[in-house]
Amino acid sequence: MGINLQKKIEEIKQQGLIPGHIAIIMDGNGRWARRRMLPRVAGHREGVKTVRMVVEECGKLGVDSLTLYTFSTENWKRPVTEVNALMKLLIQTLNREIRDLIKNNVKLNVLGDIDGLPAEASKSMKEGIKATENNTGLKLNLALNYGGREEIINAVRTIAEKAVQGEIDPKEINGQIFSDHLYTKNISDPDLLIRTSGEMRISNFLLWQLAYTEFYITDVFWPEFSKNDLYMAIISYAKRERRFGKVSEQLK
Repeated sequence: MGINLQKKIEEIKQQGLIPGHIAIIMDGNGRWARRRMLPRVAGHREGVKTVRMVVEECGKLGVDSLTLYTFSTENWKRPVTEVNALMKLLIQTLNREIRDLIKNNVKLNVLGDIDGLPAEASKSMKEGIKATENNTGLKLNLALNYGGREEIINAVRTIAEKAVQGEIDPKEINGQIFSDHLYTKNISDPDLLIRTSGEMRISNFLLWQLAYTEFYITDVFWPEFSKNDLYMAIISYAKRERRFGKVSEQLK
């Protein structure tokens, strides 16, 4: 099965059908740990291994952008011990992986309120962004302290302020101007959204950007998400007809 998937992926790559931007809601770390009678943080640690694999594979496949829903604004509501463990794991992972990111030409970026993170986590992220700013390969976007509604509100507030100051004519505000005020202003909208653990919701993630994104839901928990699972998501995507409001005949 693995050989067939590999062959199919190579065909899709040759056909130019690899998604340019993949976004992933990494779900199921806690449930993975609970089923093994382990603390939740053990699931998060195991999930880091999956992140490493997905980053490597996306780089090999020629994916332009990979956006990972890492920590939402709602996640602050979790128990303090878990939040502290997650922030510590974030710092440890970044410090450990930064050399490989540089070596593999990966450019790190953060979507969200980076200054709202604990001081050490914010410092580590900013250092990672600085260290990889000249890389030209895969763009790795971590949605960190991120909320889709907050992103939209912030964009509206900024545009309104510019309109009051006469920098923007309200009559000229359009989708492109709005997009230019989002965290993703220099990133194309996702072509493919993957959500693990079988949940059927987007959880306040990229609410504006997902308007025409193809969804792929798998029951697999994030720590168990394999290279073959990634391939199956891409194969599913490649079979779809993306019409963007048009009819099939208009695409021929």
